[in-house]
Amino acid sequence: MTPILLIVFGVSPTTAIATDLWFAAITKLVGARVHHTNGHVDWQVARRLWMGSLPVASLIVVIVSLGAQIDRVDWLTKAIGVVVLITAVGLLVAPKLVTYARGRRIGQPERFKAMQPALTVFSGGGLGLSVALTSVGAGALGSVILLYLYPLRMTPHRLVATDIVHAIPVAIVAGLGYLFARMVDWWMLSSLLVGSIPSVLLGSLLSGKIVGRWIQVALALVLMAAGLKVLV
Repeated sequence: MTPILLIVFGVSPTTAIATDLWFAAITKLVGARVHHTNGHVDWQVARRLWMGSLPVASLIVVIVSLGAQIDRVDWLTKAIGVVVLITAVGLLVAPKLVTYARGRRIGQPERFKAMQPALTVFSGGGLGLSVALTSVGAGALGSVILLYLYPLRMTPHRLVATDIVHAIPVAIVAGLGYLFARMVDWWMLSSLLVGSIPSVLLGSLLSGKIVGRWIQVALALVLMAAGLKVLV
């Protein structure tokens, strides 16, 4: 949503980030309810991600709340574009990453499993930093990371559900800093929610009936175009 707010609506980077964080938190709460009811959430993996993402996001909250002038940082818009491009590339190469990870998981199961907890926490920290600074990364990029770290464990339903549940508290925690700094555009947020919540409910119900790879490719192409537009 942040690239759209930047490109289409022309809002400032901080307003786009702040509004998108609360938009993500609210819409994902709606979707998470459906996935939790169906028993698709892998809570162990979500907790490992939180161990890394929440402390990092909290640190950014403190920095923003103390009055850091992040809206004057020239590289903020560029950072958003770079993260969006990384996410797009990650989606495009996801099948190869999963194949490579599956080979390691089967070939060296004990070593691979021993590294999973630490790598998950570390990845969570990276996602927390990305989300808090750019509001981008917890969704598509998080899914690619989970597919690589848990190639045999993450079924399509479990992947989507776990990724959504992980993103909710991270978005809320990160959004608090921008909320206290009064950077959220509540009118824009309300307008976005009116149109999105019904779609989120429908998407959650249909998530298992649509070919996931085609969605990944389409999303990657859109993100790549948006990322290049932001950078250029």
